[in-house]
Amino acid sequence: MPPVLPKRDKRVGIYCRVSTNSSEQLKSLTAQVSHLTRITAATPQWLLVDVYMDIATSKTGSSRKEFTRMLNDCGSNKLDIILTKSISRFGRDTVEILDALNQLKLLGVRVIFEQEELDTANTDSSLIISIIECIAQAENESRSENIKWGIKHRAASGTSKLYDRKCYGYGHDAEGKLIIDEETAENVRLIYDLYLQGQSVIGIIRELEKRKIASPTGKEKWCKRTIDVMLSNEKYTGNVRLLKSGKSEVHYLASDNNPAIISSETFEAVQIEKARRSNVVKNENGWQRKSEKYSSKRK
Repeated sequence: MPPVLPKRDKRVGIYCRVSTNSSEQLKSLTAQVSHLTRITAATPQWLLVDVYMDIATSKTGSSRKEFTRMLNDCGSNKLDIILTKSISRFGRDTVEILDALNQLKLLGVRVIFEQEELDTANTDSSLIISIIECIAQAENESRSENIKWGIKHRAASGTSKLYDRKCYGYGHDAEGKLIIDEETAENVRLIYDLYLQGQSVIGIIRELEKRKIASPTGKEKWCKRTIDVMLSNEKYTGNVRLLKSGKSEVHYLASDNNPAIISSETFEAVQIEKARRSNVVKNENGWQRKSEKYSSKRK
């Protein structure tokens, strides 16, 4: 007698998701479906009913039509089990994952995360929540580190778009490279000259407004922060320094990155003057205020 094959009465739906429609991500999607299909076929009593695939693109954005269709099918009692690669592929964030799991639990639908070896049918809900939150936190930290690494890598290789980020006094050519905008560049030179002539930041603002020179945002009023940033912007010398904050272990300098609006000597003179006027100095006791504050009321 031929062997009696087990009846495949557990209806399974496979859910897969990728975040872009790049060729690499589409290959990943194909691999996910192929792998999970083999698992379903090799499991007695499991019957593959449908495959749900979401692909995020610039046109669809973060829409998850297939995920919604899968939940609707569960609500219509068409599925008993959902098989997915991992927690990160099932949902975009912790809130969405937990909300979906709660819905599926009420409907009596099992969810199996193949990579984490988690099955909602035999795993305590509080444990699943803890695991999901830990994974989400780890992925966020990993994503943050990847972003930081990418910024450093592009800075080191000279491919970072930050090198050619436009600031007041510059424009972009057809290739996105910085070129001098002579009209606003003259205002940059004026600001540096006024500062070296002894004008305070407030005095410079008064002079600019007196001459009816509009701010970088096109407003009549200038703010102190704008002038302070301009007086510290090394890009005006033609050099760009990235990752120069105190938190960064290294920084990257691109010399002659763009045409200079002011000379390096003028820039250094301004930095020396700013330090002289500063009301904070560093001594053996750390950073302290000077006894006499530089007046910003000079006209």
